[in-house]
Amino acid sequence: MTDGQPWQGNWKARLYERVRDRGYDSLTAFAEARPTASLVALAQELGADDIAGIQVYNGLVAEAERSHQVTRLIRGQLVRELWGSLPDGWPAVMDDDNRFKVAKALGLWFGITPETHEQRVREVSDALFANPPPTGWRPLGPDDELLRTLLPDEEA
Repeated sequence: MTDGQPWQGNWKARLYERVRDRGYDSLTAFAEARPTASLVALAQELGADDIAGIQVYNGLVAEAERSHQVTRLIRGQLVRELWGSLPDGWPAVMDDDNRFKVAKALGLWFGITPETHEQRVREVSDALFANPPPTGWRPLGPDDELLRTLLPDEEA
């Protein structure tokens, strides 16, 4: 019993048990079925009282590292941050308010990026400001064409 405390008990076992209970064999499969949901929303679906968003992300990073899919995970996390910060998609005008919203999304994305990919994330962030995507752009998942161009998968 966790009594609403995400870090009590064996949270990793609890997390994966909840994922399996929902019919998924991995946390990645669970998350990819909800590509625009925030980490908090994913955690709430798995256990509002005893699963935290950062626990979901830690599990996703571990799975991505094992499967050599960290770049894909990072693209997916950008999708989640953009959906959370830019509900109407990429702004047409980059006024102060919109610049803040974009910077917030990119800052949140950078803040949880594994160290191995921080430089690439900086470059993508710079590219998005220098050459903005089309007005209203909201990628639907990590396979978005623009995202794959900006942050291609690494060579095996």
